[in-house]
Amino acid sequence: MRTSIEEASSGASPRVLIVTGASRGIGAAVAKEAARRGYRVCVNYVSGEALANGVVADIRAGGGDAFAHRADTSDEAAVRGMFDETTRRYGTVTDLVNNAGVNGGTSRFADLELAVLQRTLAVNVVGYFLCCQEAVRRMSTARGGHGGRIVNVSSVAAVNGSAGERVHYATSKGAVSSMTIGLAKEVAREGIRVNAVSPGLTFTEMNEPGRIDGLAHVVPIGRGAQPEEIASGILWMLSDEAGYVLSANLVISGGR
Repeated sequence: MRTSIEEASSGASPRVLIVTGASRGIGAAVAKEAARRGYRVCVNYVSGEALANGVVADIRAGGGDAFAHRADTSDEAAVRGMFDETTRRYGTVTDLVNNAGVNGGTSRFADLELAVLQRTLAVNVVGYFLCCQEAVRRMSTARGGHGGRIVNVSSVAAVNGSAGERVHYATSKGAVSSMTIGLAKEVAREGIRVNAVSPGLTFTEMNEPGRIDGLAHVVPIGRGAQPEEIASGILWMLSDEAGYVLSANLVISGGR
C-alpha cells in the first residue's frame, strides 16, 4: 500500500516526537520548542541525567508534555526500548529528530586513534541508522503505520571536510547526508518524509570554550548560531509547511 505524505500526516492527534541527544544544545532547544508547539516529547540522553530532567521540567513548567529516557542510540536493543517506552506513554511515534552525536575531539588525520574513529562512527552513523530503522518500521504505511517525519542533524563539516581538525567527524556527517537522501527516496511513498539540517558553527557544549567566537571571522554573518536558531529550521522541516520537501538538506550556517 502506498500513501502520500500529505495523507499520512493528516489528523488531529497530538504528534509524538523523539529527540535524541536532547539533554543540551540543539537537541534541548528542539525538545522545548516542539513541546511549546504541542508535541509530546521523548527527551533522549545517554549521559547528563540531571540536564535531561531539567529539560523535561522546563517543558512541563510551560504546560508541555515530555519525559526523559536514557538510551545509547548505537545500541539496537536500547533504541527499540526507547521507541517502545515512548509508544507506551504517548502512542505511536510520529516524528524523529536524530541529533545525538560526538565530535571525537580535535586531531590531525594521521594522528587519530582508531578507538576515537570507531566511537564517532558508532554514535553519528550507526546510531542514526538504527533510530531511522526503528522509526521506519513503525511509521511505514507498507508495514501498517501511518507515516511520519524524520530530520537528521548533519553538519556543514560534511561539505567543508574540517581539515586539520575533525576529518573523522566530517566523514560521519557525510554518511548522514548520504543516508538521508537514500532513505528519503526509499520511503517517500510509504508516508515518511526524511530530510536533514546542517548547522554551521553553533554555541553548544560540543565545542571547546571560545572556539565559536574565535572562528566568527570566517562566517559572513559574523557570529555563531544559537541552538534555538537551528531548532527553528528543524521544526520547520517537521511541519506541514514543509510537506513537499523531501531528501533536502537545510543549511543553517550564516553563509559559511
